Amino acid sequence: MSLPHKRAEPRTVVLRNARIHTFHDARPSAHAIALANGRVAAYDEDALALADGNAQMLDLQGATVIPGINDSHAHMEREGLKTLRPSLAHARSVADVLQVVREQARSTPPGEYIVTMPVGTPPYFFGGAAQLAEGRLPSRQELDAAAPGHPVYIPAPFGNWGKPPGSGALNSLALARNGLTPASQPRCTGIELGRDAAGELDGSIVERNARPAVEFDLLPDVPRFGFADRLKGLRISQQLYHAKGTTSIYEGHGCAPETISVYRKLWEDDELTMRSTLVVSPAWNDLAEAARAMRDWLATARGRGLGDPWFRVSGIHIAYGGDPVVACCARANLPDTGWSGFVEQAVTPSDFRALCVLAAEHDLRVNVIVSDKLHEVVPVLREVNARVPLAGRRWVVQHIARSRIDDLKALKALDVLVTTIPTYFLWKGGAAYLDEPDGGEGVMPHADMLALGLDVSLATDNIPYDPFHTLWVAGVRQERLTGRVIGAGQALSARDALRAFTVAGARLSFDEDWKGPLAPGFAADLAVLDQDPIELPAAAWREVRCTMTIVGGHIVHGGPDAISS
Repeated sequence: MSLPHKRAEPRTVVLRNARIHTFHDARPSAHAIALANGRVAAYDEDALALADGNAQMLDLQGATVIPGINDSHAHMEREGLKTLRPSLAHARSVADVLQVVREQARSTPPGEYIVTMPVGTPPYFFGGAAQLAEGRLPSRQELDAAAPGHPVYIPAPFGNWGKPPGSGALNSLALARNGLTPASQPRCTGIELGRDAAGELDGSIVERNARPAVEFDLLPDVPRFGFADRLKGLRISQQLYHAKGTTSIYEGHGCAPETISVYRKLWEDDELTMRSTLVVSPAWNDLAEAARAMRDWLATARGRGLGDPWFRVSGIHIAYGGDPVVACCARANLPDTGWSGFVEQAVTPSDFRALCVLAAEHDLRVNVIVSDKLHEVVPVLREVNARVPLAGRRWVVQHIARSRIDDLKALKALDVLVTTIPTYFLWKGGAAYLDEPDGGEGVMPHADMLALGLDVSLATDNIPYDPFHTLWVAGVRQERLTGRVIGAGQALSARDALRAFTVAGARLSFDEDWKGPLAPGFAADLAVLDQDPIELPAAAWREVRCTMTIVGGHIVHGGPDAISS
């Protein structure tokens, strides 16, 4: 699968006058560092000695340097897609929304769709229509008047960004083009078609699902993101992630075939500057099909997978739970996956056990999201381990929320890796854990995990994609509406949080022997920060900004001008 890359060898770069946290035990800190041939070459005096006439010398003026961020549950492809549709972030009234629709109508050929971003303020779109003065989206008739020759669709927010329910709207032509009538009924739960007093469709749609199903279920005519859109979006996404100091991603929730193809195209064209390890999101329908796929088609994802330091496919994601109707509707729409980028699954506990056994027998490492159900998944892992030892196979348990110490000990004994998403469960969804009997000490218990020696990696989940927001949540553990702290004893120090967000993630992709710490011979992947999180109180961590990002010795964001400003 690996192709020879055409990237020119980077020139030697020497960064001096810096506060460098190497996260390398033999040399934890330095003030200068030399990068040569895409690797770290030397520190301090030895680094300065390499600054010959061909070297690029950068005075960082006291800025902080850390290893590059390794986002272990990134959903990177989504961010750029958000820029491809007209924004309604500024809208504060129905008139504001209608003005955007009218402007789009003037530049869109008659009969073609106008599809906007949702109403609300990014990145979460909290409030949605409630932020408009009228407290509602435009009516069907108002949208008809604004774009009489176009079907118009204002989608509800993608539930994982914010908090369902969300509101969407269609005009009369969009309703007709999608075959919607007063008799229409959604197959998926959590979707409501609005009706007026006479029982006619008023164009409004309420979506209560975290991952919206309405387009899969009821809107077959609405334009989807095609391959070209996703490729354009990914180009934008990787630059946005680089601007936050991210140099590597691990897509543990899995990537649908088209998503993998988009990454591969960027890699083949020598445009992939983000070190990307992708997990397969399978599209099988039952155990028999899964067994055939593992046997016949997933050989490239076995073990460590195939690829190179820039692009790798390794392992599979197997869901635990899910809605079978939503999953069926979603699979019927492939290759389109909406905003998710992965294939929706609905897996019963018995099927999960069978799939894990099959995966182990085919040397396919499993990634699973557990949320509050770690206690149900651990017995399955133990059963699999009794048949096929898991040590060294790098299975991954993700999205851990409420957990018990005995289950965490089991993960350590089984050599299973752990990723957590603090923003999802502590800040955005923390209301569910405000009244835990133990004060929340068992919710995402980072301190306990580290004490047990678990390999914990932090992730953004694209909610938002700024790692320093996630870092802040891991330090303060505050629920977003009340500010109440959930499990104060589990708060991470800046050093531990940064290690979990940089060095620890290398094990997920079997790369710890060449990537992670800023050590001689290791990858020259780093982020330059305007402040030092280790010297700041946790409350200030989300104010940290990245001024320059280097991957493989190449500057991919910022540069000397950004440092000096």
